Amino acid sequence: MANLVNLESVSKSYGVRSLLDDVSLGVNEGDRIGVVGLNGGGKTTLLEVLAGIEPPDTGRVSQNRDLRMAVVTQRTQLPTDATVRNAVLDPHGYTSEHEWAADARVRSILDGLGITALGLDSPVATMSGGERRRVALAAALVRELDLLVLDEPTNHLDVEGVRWLAEHLLGRRGALVVVTHDRWFLDTVCTRTWEVVGGAVEQYEGGYGDWIFARAERARLADTAEEKRRNLARKELAWLRRGAPARTSKPRYRIDAAEALISDVPPPRDSVELTAFARRRLGKTVLEIEDATLVVGDRTLVKDVTWRIGPGDRVGLVGVNGSGKTSLLRLLAGEREPDGGKRIQGQTVRLAHLTQELHDLPGDMRVLEAVEEVARRVVLGKHELSASQLAEKLGFSKTRQWTPVGDLSGGERRRLQLTRLLMAEPNVLLLDEPTNDLDIDTLQQLEDLLDSWPGTMVVVSHDRYLVERVCDRVVALFGDGGVTDLTGGIEEYLRRRDAQREQSAAVVAPAAAPKASDAAEQRAARKELARLERRLDVLTKKENELHAKLAEAATEPERLLSLDAELRTVLAEKDEVEQQWMEAADAAE
Repeated sequence: MANLVNLESVSKSYGVRSLLDDVSLGVNEGDRIGVVGLNGGGKTTLLEVLAGIEPPDTGRVSQNRDLRMAVVTQRTQLPTDATVRNAVLDPHGYTSEHEWAADARVRSILDGLGITALGLDSPVATMSGGERRRVALAAALVRELDLLVLDEPTNHLDVEGVRWLAEHLLGRRGALVVVTHDRWFLDTVCTRTWEVVGGAVEQYEGGYGDWIFARAERARLADTAEEKRRNLARKELAWLRRGAPARTSKPRYRIDAAEALISDVPPPRDSVELTAFARRRLGKTVLEIEDATLVVGDRTLVKDVTWRIGPGDRVGLVGVNGSGKTSLLRLLAGEREPDGGKRIQGQTVRLAHLTQELHDLPGDMRVLEAVEEVARRVVLGKHELSASQLAEKLGFSKTRQWTPVGDLSGGERRRLQLTRLLMAEPNVLLLDEPTNDLDIDTLQQLEDLLDSWPGTMVVVSHDRYLVERVCDRVVALFGDGGVTDLTGGIEEYLRRRDAQREQSAAVVAPAAAPKASDAAEQRAARKELARLERRLDVLTKKENELHAKLAEAATEPERLLSLDAELRTVLAEKDEVEQQWMEAADAAE
């Protein structure tokens, strides 16, 4: 297997701060490498040195002769006078609409990243930062490459876009080096992981789940003072093994060692206890909208919708970019009135809304002062924390807490905004893309807080790992004016979106003549639908029983393996039955 890029004893510093210290590593053909680490720890610097954008202070970077490489980082610039067509298609010799439309690969990239919807003749200069990032990503993906280097490519994509990008990268032949905090993406795409920590680069085989296990094992063997990190890693590993069906299909962990780490770790969340506590704090009424209509511009986002959010509900809200998630969250927060119907808020509700905008931060204060301005101590679930302790949990070290707010980066300002919200001890949280600009360590700390947080929560996020971890329900905006409850979570959302696209394509296709079903076919479909629903009930009950047995068998490796295999079989059948149910439901209509 040929080596594409090699770093030999590379060091790189900015001022007195050393980000890379005597680093040696290489990228080979076919590698798919995920790069993780703390914000500001050197991940982007590693990518830029690797790609030849920045020279090392010492050491050597060598690239294979005739290496075809594309780099998309947060600093990638597009010509300000260019259109989308100029940036993406012109460099590859497409002179007409017919030429690129006939290329299925290019068409898939433009559709998958939402570039077609932006318009090929749209000027780059008038686009938002997120739109420009998607155009730059498309310009790289349409090329035939030996090596693709990406820095946070999922940041401006919705759940559907992240899945498309993962599937596209899995189908490419070239090597990949990617910095991302999206853990589902890491686990799906990457076969190796680099952790940039303390100027060094630790290398691991496998994706996110394997890295978490290796890091937890390393902490256990080293027996260092990093007690907080070790506990978080152990808890994360316990969740990966017990509660995430998408990952239990990858039996790559050494069971005996894993059980030694997680056997005494409780489940991440006691939903029954937290819901009961939330009812005592909140009463019966929390947030409700009745017959609500929400209009933005000339678009009706929701129409005559009734949605009741009760005490202890933990809801993930998903939908494509522009579907109205942020506007609906603002309606729930009372920051805008409905265009029809009404909003009801319980009398005991203390609501906190994390928006995507950064505002209301006192720039003349230091970080700790800005947190203590809200409160000096906070009770979150069963834990009482000082302002300094909560700030440290969300990524502000003791020394960083004395940094002036005006000197913080965008990601740090967002973390401060979240810290101040939690210090106010709300009992209802509305979170709009809370994972933006957070590194994986801070994400683990945030999820640990939210796991044990005894209140009501609505989360808008493209990070499906976060939604699966901290939410008990998923609802979606499909553009039909409703708020749809998804019992199958994000997987069901993606299946329905696929079905929507197929239906749209069938309507547009010239050969797609309507096919009428007679009454007998409809009756047969309804009968099949009832049968499948009964089978789903049986499988769901069996799944719940197996999860309970897995928790009981935490210290019995052989039984755990047997139960794990049985659970995978049940989940596979459940997925197949759900797909059959959707097909039968379409036929019965």
